[in-house]
Amino acid sequence: QVQLVESGGGSVQAGGSLRLSCAASGYTSTYCMGWFRQAPGKEREGVAGIDTLGDTTYADSVKGRFTISKDNAKNTLYLQMNSLKPEDTAIYYCAAVYPCFVGTIIPGPRWRYEGSYNYWGQGTQVTVSS
Repeated sequence: QVQLVESGGGSVQAGGSLRLSCAASGYTSTYCMGWFRQAPGKEREGVAGIDTLGDTTYADSVKGRFTISKDNAKNTLYLQMNSLKPEDTAIYYCAAVYPCFVGTIIPGPRWRYEGSYNYWGQGTQVTVSS
């Protein structure tokens, strides 16, 4: 059983930055992981993914502004969010795939499908005001 706990959410003005963290039980070096978000009235969408090799992928809407990374020594996943926009307002969730092998979610579209992940955190709220 993998447990995921997000932190780092909050309220910022447009143009600001936040860094989300996701502390994981077990060894993140063996997990593929992703960040998803769900805005009010919208479906949950994939934001970024990272595999066991450290390869990353992003949704077009955040490319160049967000950076996903893993610190396997701390078993923690991060999402650095810069140049935030009001449309980034959402609950942000981290998710993990275990077991995960090269090619399980990256490359290709599988990283953005909720069904590809078998463990989820509870979410953290991010609010960006204009």
